[in-house]
Amino acid sequence: MNLSVGIVGLPNVGKSTLFNALLKKPASFAEASAGQAGSGGIARVGNFPFTTIEPNIGVVPVKDLRLQKLAEITKEEHNPSTSSGPGGMTELPPIKPATVEFFDIAGLVKGASQGHGLGNKFLSHIREVAIIAHVIRTFEDPDVVREGSTGSPLDDYKIVRTELELADLEKGGEISKKPEIIVLNVSEKEYKIDSIQKLCTEYMRLLNLQNDDIVVVSAKIEEELAILSEEEQKEYLADLGLKESGLERLIRKAYEKLDLISFLTTTGGKEVRAWTLRRGSTALSASGEIHTDFAEHFIKAEVVTYEDFVANNGWKGSREHGKTKLEGRDYIVQDGDIIEFKIGT
Repeated sequence: MNLSVGIVGLPNVGKSTLFNALLKKPASFAEASAGQAGSGGIARVGNFPFTTIEPNIGVVPVKDLRLQKLAEITKEEHNPSTSSGPGGMTELPPIKPATVEFFDIAGLVKGASQGHGLGNKFLSHIREVAIIAHVIRTFEDPDVVREGSTGSPLDDYKIVRTELELADLEKGGEISKKPEIIVLNVSEKEYKIDSIQKLCTEYMRLLNLQNDDIVVVSAKIEEELAILSEEEQKEYLADLGLKESGLERLIRKAYEKLDLISFLTTTGGKEVRAWTLRRGSTALSASGEIHTDFAEHFIKAEVVTYEDFVANNGWKGSREHGKTKLEGRDYIVQDGDIIEFKIGT
């Protein structure tokens, strides 16, 4: 399944800056992701309302450290000696992570549900996504136009929420009930672990949230991070007391909010890949994510956990130690399951 996230909010709160940071992956990560870096181009950023009119769409790889280990084991399993030999491998198989589609949707303004500010068009774009990332700017910048803003982050949030609810009343639909992540765009000086924890607690109270559906980012810092190497990113984040970038936390939060998991495949050693699936889905549904023919001709699914696969150095060792299981179409797939589907003709 494709996970799609719509970035929404008032104009000039940092949506397009955040979107651009998602697409500017460092070369090392893009290579490891087998060319899965963002597509659709860089969003235009400007200090005036409605810089974005048509939604920019970017496809972003989901960082999954399990894939690198899986590729190393797969290479060794198909090339146990220094010589490749018949059918052997001298390089890691291609790594294909799961992906997320991000939609940079133009800023909503008060009256959008009645068509103000091209609101009807923008609201229709929101209907296309699975989850909303609602960006709120928590700091003042005299150089940035606050179109439609009251100057209060809380009131800004309420403006957008009201327009979504009115749109449902006017046009029908459920966009106001879509799953939502609150993205607090903070100043660079606030982007450190202590401030982030304090802001999450404060805004959970202010917005009367029952769950911690808040991700704190500094869109400016995220842009700076995105052009650094992976090692440089780690050092930068460590200085801030952080282990993950805001963008990584946003993707992880979207998975949690939509109750998604990843299962993994090795495709006979030709590639290693992660696939997105709703928690509780069956092996039959998982096979259909790969190809509709798999679901139509499904026989069995051979399954091994990631931990057992690593501990036993691949499929051969896992089979020899009795760690693989043949499961039927109703087997409930678990996060990290490595699956080889048995398909009929």
